Amino acid sequence: MKTAAASELIPVTLLTGFLGSGKTTVLNHLVRQPELADALVIINEFGEMALDHLLVAHSTENVLMEMSSGCLCCTIRGDLVKTLRDITWRFSRNGERQFRRVLIETTGLADPAPIIHTLMTDRRVVANYQLDGIVATVDLTTGSTTLDRHVEAVKQVAMADALLLTKGDIAPEGSRDALAQRLKGLNPAAPRWAIRRGDIPPDKILNLGVFCPQGKVSAVERWLREEAHADQGRHLHHGHAHRGAHTDEAHAHHDVNRHDDRIRAFCFSLDEPIPEQGLVNWLAQLKELLGSNILRVKGILNIVGSAQPVAVHGVQHTFHAPIRLPAWPSQDRRSRVVFITQDVARDVIEGTFNTLMQTSPDAGGRLP
Repeated sequence: MKTAAASELIPVTLLTGFLGSGKTTVLNHLVRQPELADALVIINEFGEMALDHLLVAHSTENVLMEMSSGCLCCTIRGDLVKTLRDITWRFSRNGERQFRRVLIETTGLADPAPIIHTLMTDRRVVANYQLDGIVATVDLTTGSTTLDRHVEAVKQVAMADALLLTKGDIAPEGSRDALAQRLKGLNPAAPRWAIRRGDIPPDKILNLGVFCPQGKVSAVERWLREEAHADQGRHLHHGHAHRGAHTDEAHAHHDVNRHDDRIRAFCFSLDEPIPEQGLVNWLAQLKELLGSNILRVKGILNIVGSAQPVAVHGVQHTFHAPIRLPAWPSQDRRSRVVFITQDVARDVIEGTFNTLMQTSPDAGGRLP
C-alpha cells in the first residue's frame, strides 16, 4: 500500500459550475497568479465553435490547451485521457516536464461524476495524475432556479470540495441567504467563498485533497471536515446508531420537485476499530448495490491491528485505492466517514455497515 508522503503524482483541479456562473472569470484571475505560473490549463468548450479559450488571459508561463470535440463528461473522455497522457512529453524540455499541476475547466453542462471516474480509475491517467480537488462556481443571482431545473448543477455542488459564490454584488440579499442555506444542505463540508470578478486566493482552491503531493497529515482534517455535518450526524456503535438533531424526515417538508431534495449529506463516526475484512466487504457491497447513487465518500478509518489511519475516497462505483497515512492528524482515533448520496437514505448505508460488521472476523483480508 502506498503512503501519501511518497506520492509524486501531478495534482489535477477540476473547475466546474453551470453555464454563466463565472468559471472563465475565475480562470482568468487564477492564471495570473504566481501559484499557477507553472500550471497547465485545459479548457473544454462544447460546440462547433470554441470561444472560451479566447476569453482566457494568456501568459508566457501558462500552458493552455483547448478541447472542443465534445462534452468532457461523455464523448470527449477518451480525448481527455489522451491529452493527459501526451502532455507529459509534449510540454517538456530536455526531458523535464514544464508544468507542476493541471487545471481543467469543464463545460457548464458537465456532470462531474464521469470525469472524476476517469481521473481516478483510468490506468493511463492514475500513473501520472491524482485528483486534488473539485471546485464549483455558483451564480447567486440565478443559482436557485438553476438548481431547480438542472440536476447537473446539483451534482456539481454536491460533489465539490469548495464552492465559489459569484455575482453577490448584484444579487438580492434575501436570495443570497436562501441559496446559502440550500448549498449548505447539499454539501455541508464544502467551504463557500463569496468572490467578486473572479478574485479568489489560489490557496482556497488548491491542495484540497488528502491525496495532494505534499501529503501533509494536517490536511486530512480539512479534507474531511466532518464537523460540518454535526447537526446531521449519527454515532455508530457496531449495531447501534444515535440520531442527531437532523434526520431524513426533515426532507419531507421540502418541495418534491426540487432536484436537491434527492441529495443526502451525512457523517458516521465509530469508536471501535474496524476489521479490515469488514471494510473490504462493506466497500464492495456499497459499490455493487448503491454505486451510481453514491456521489461521494470520504473517510479516515481506524483499522484493527494498525497504528496508522487509512483514508478512503469514493465517487459512485469508483473507490480510490485506500491509502495508509503516516500518522493520525490529531489525538482523535475515531473512524469518520462522510457520505453524499442521491436517493439513498442514511439508514440504508447504516444497515449495510452493521450487517457486515456483525459477520466479519476481527482479522484477515487485505485492503483493495
